[in-house]
Amino acid sequence: MRIMAKKQISKSGAAKLREELDYLVTVRRAEMAQKLKEARAQGDLSENAEYDEAKNEQAIMEAQIMEIQYTLDNSEIVDDNASIDEVGLGSTIKIKNFRTGKIETLQIVSSNEANFKEGKISDESPIGKGAMKKKVGDNFLIEAPAGELKFEILEISK
Repeated sequence: MRIMAKKQISKSGAAKLREELDYLVTVRRAEMAQKLKEARAQGDLSENAEYDEAKNEQAIMEAQIMEIQYTLDNSEIVDDNASIDEVGLGSTIKIKNFRTGKIETLQIVSSNEANFKEGKISDESPIGKGAMKKKVGDNFLIEAPAGELKFEILEISK
């Protein structure tokens, strides 16, 4: 049996997950129970589409609760007061793509916080992994379907 290293999650990411978990457990569970009660009151359960839908919704919600709880239980919470000397979880970096000359600003976050539209990339993504532990002025290479891409760290901030 291989022991897996715990995934890292920032304090702010863990707090966000705890908040979501609390909402699902305290608010959504009660709403779902009421919805099931109302659907059950409509009579024959074998032909009750509202009841079936409510049961499916409940199952999806319970799966979400379990997934969030698993993530929190099996993650190492790291301080997101990132250093500005070296790229780490929580760092906001400005990088230059040598091939295109394009400069991008990205934040390195844990995989469950990643949202490319918001400029948040996972520490496990190719760029995130390549940038980790680098300093301003350092270059790094990543393998992409289009070939090797080279980037330079221009700036690191919190």
